[in-house]
Amino acid sequence: MAESAVTPSTPSTTQPQPSTGKAFAALTLEVERMGLLKPQPGYYAFTILSTLALLGLGMYFLVVLDSLWLQLLNAVYMAFVFTRMAFIGHDAGHRVIFRSNGWSEATGHIISFLMGMNRSWWVDKHSRHHADPNHLDQDPDTFIPVLAFTEEQVRSKRGLFRLTAKYQAYLFLPILSLQGIGLRLAGVQFLLSHKVQHPKAEWSILAAHSIVYFGLLFYLLDPLTAVLFAVVHQMLFGLYMGLSFAPNHKGMPILESGTQMDYVRQQVITARNINAHPVNDFLYGGLNYQIEHHLFPNMPRNQLKKSQGAVKEFCEANSISYHEVSAFRSLVELETYLHRIAAAVP
Repeated sequence: MAESAVTPSTPSTTQPQPSTGKAFAALTLEVERMGLLKPQPGYYAFTILSTLALLGLGMYFLVVLDSLWLQLLNAVYMAFVFTRMAFIGHDAGHRVIFRSNGWSEATGHIISFLMGMNRSWWVDKHSRHHADPNHLDQDPDTFIPVLAFTEEQVRSKRGLFRLTAKYQAYLFLPILSLQGIGLRLAGVQFLLSHKVQHPKAEWSILAAHSIVYFGLLFYLLDPLTAVLFAVVHQMLFGLYMGLSFAPNHKGMPILESGTQMDYVRQQVITARNINAHPVNDFLYGGLNYQIEHHLFPNMPRNQLKKSQGAVKEFCEANSISYHEVSAFRSLVELETYLHRIAAAVP
């Protein structure tokens, strides 16, 4: 059931809607009866081991290839692998791999070491996003200094940020390519400004990643190849990861201060699904089922598709817009939205 998007930045209503509590409770019972919330140890064992095997293959290429161009192709390949690891880190953060908090934490920290990202920062940011998606006052994903998602945000920007907002539709993909670096810097800033449970361990993880990553590159490759490898790898990693996450909510309705909306409606109408297809399911790491993921954030990713039929029926019965489009259409909608918001810049 693909529907046209409600007008972005303007929720379908600012008045209280009939509660979906009882209907959603019934949907949850149905999903539980179908066994879709049960852990999937076999699936995740295969996913983790196969991803580590892909990482090992990239490391092997790093050692044996002596051609600049082949190493740059390896950098492209490793960008793909790093994004696959990011999907695992995402699922570990939602505790869908292990129900145990200890095992989930351990998995998350291993992914943090492999990727060089701070887990505490990500869990804090992502938890706030899930609690209030696309809410200007609550969702940290609605505040990105170089982009604007409302006309008010455009008008509040100054200097360089105002300039990037003016041309944000054209700069969007280049900005995404820097996303990997930006997320790492945000993690460092978080550690500097927040108290975390194990600060020494988290700083050590980030430092160890940097030492191992750059140490291996400059030990195994000549300096020019090492620099070019790192640039290609990090930029394409940021681009792939950004293109996996950005279509989920960008260009969908923004909830401003004072907006009254049923919790379940908010989770659905602020999310965009990418059409169910085996290729999309693989490339997006299950994030193409964003509506189902927001309704059931503790559902293993390989079960999300199975819940889609029941979720669509629930949305139709409760007059909730369920938005599902192709991957290409999602980018068209996103770019169109960025153009419209940028038009507010004089």
